Amino acid sequence: MADDYLVRIGKLIRDARQHRGWTQAQLAEALGTSQSAVNRIERGNQNISLEMIARIGEALDSEIVSLGYAGPMHLRVVGGRRLSGAIDVKTSKNACVALLCASLLNKGRTVLRRVARIEEVYRLLEVLGSIGVRTRWVNDGTDLEIVPPADLDLDAIDAEAAVRTRSIIMFLGPLLHRMDHFKLPYAGGCDLGTRTIEPHMIALRRFGLDVAATEGQYHAVVDRSVRPERPIVLTERGDTVTENALLAAARHDGVTVIRNASSNYMVQDLCFFLEALGVKVDGIGTTTLTVHGVPNIDVDVDYSPSEDPVEAMSLVAAAVVTESELTVRRVPIEFLEIELAVLEEMGLDHDRTPEYVADNGRTRLVDLTVRPSKLEAPIDKIHPMPFPGLNIDNVPFFAAIAAVAQGKTLIHDWVYDNRAIYLTDLNRLGGRLQLLDPHRVLVEGPTRWRAAEMMCPPALRPAVVVLLAMMAAEGTSVLRNVYVINRGYEDLAERLNSIGAQIEIFRDI
Repeated sequence: MADDYLVRIGKLIRDARQHRGWTQAQLAEALGTSQSAVNRIERGNQNISLEMIARIGEALDSEIVSLGYAGPMHLRVVGGRRLSGAIDVKTSKNACVALLCASLLNKGRTVLRRVARIEEVYRLLEVLGSIGVRTRWVNDGTDLEIVPPADLDLDAIDAEAAVRTRSIIMFLGPLLHRMDHFKLPYAGGCDLGTRTIEPHMIALRRFGLDVAATEGQYHAVVDRSVRPERPIVLTERGDTVTENALLAAARHDGVTVIRNASSNYMVQDLCFFLEALGVKVDGIGTTTLTVHGVPNIDVDVDYSPSEDPVEAMSLVAAAVVTESELTVRRVPIEFLEIELAVLEEMGLDHDRTPEYVADNGRTRLVDLTVRPSKLEAPIDKIHPMPFPGLNIDNVPFFAAIAAVAQGKTLIHDWVYDNRAIYLTDLNRLGGRLQLLDPHRVLVEGPTRWRAAEMMCPPALRPAVVVLLAMMAAEGTSVLRNVYVINRGYEDLAERLNSIGAQIEIFRDI
């Protein structure tokens, strides 16, 4: 059997296992084999008989191989439909991946509640499983249990899974406390242009970490004699940079001050989780964090990450673009106040319930009802700023919103090298977007959307923006190869269908 078929079958088995909510260890137990054998099968590194394929299919209650090859996932969208009813916001994708990395700090059992079941999480679980961390879905597949081994086996790391997620960069902070030298594959993720890791290195060098990047890997060496003797000033107020510094400080035996820190939603959730581990963090929600490290963390912890403000914004945008009345429940309002203030100035008709507390006991939530509105282009440009400014990941949604507003809107996406370019894909659907430079787009509305067939942009948020425009366009559109959407959204098509969309998932035969 050719290697490419082994890889294809392995991916089908992996997808079926994840859909069932099983770990590699659970499948191995059902088959009477080892977890390492399952890992090799899923990576296409082991010959596999038809009998074994049949046994796996029976164990997973899934037809693994049929006539034809199940290729990439596509969406067929019948647009022009109004949305209605109510939909809950899922837990934060970015918080969940940070907490998965943070679980490496803990020698005890970690349970994360209502973890987002998305491709980004699956890739990290594959990486964790490959180095010896035992993970399993519990409570009918809604929660995730994580139990680390005494020693991690980084030589066995699943490099293929690692390079498909940028989150692997956040292994550096926890791992520097566990071993004196190690290797990690390069970070991957969305195609958003050059994203240097130097701000991470500047922070982590203060804990003795030195990293050389060669041959597709980060080669890390830790000097235990180096300790942060003065406050760490981050050169970039980035979310993952702040998280990496927090992860390094959490097990540093002493007090670490981090300045110019991000205070964004996922950073706050990570701080709350660290407090559950016994690490005191002062200044949560500000740009100066003081971490009282605990050199040995061995506790059984149960934590509920909060809801995702970016998903909440995408659902609000779905209602606006399709001119629908929709209630979005469990919205983390603290992280959407600027966006809503801008939308109010544009003329959005909406109301919100009194605030209530998320399951983490800290984050403020509301239920938000959006109604069809006659929008006007904002006077000022739309541009992101570190929290509490307009969220960087919410900027693309304003391209679709501006396209249905009267007038011209300037969007300045200054953070990423080429994300703004992908927003011009809306022109294929009837939009009038003019790319002024790699960071600035001029959007003219209102738009008469039209159906089209196109490839999915390789960046998560622009991909969802294209999907929303297809939902507004009369006729049938096709969005091909939507893996990038599945990286950040759980069952998005099915959930949108539950409130009135008509989206069909299909694969090439």
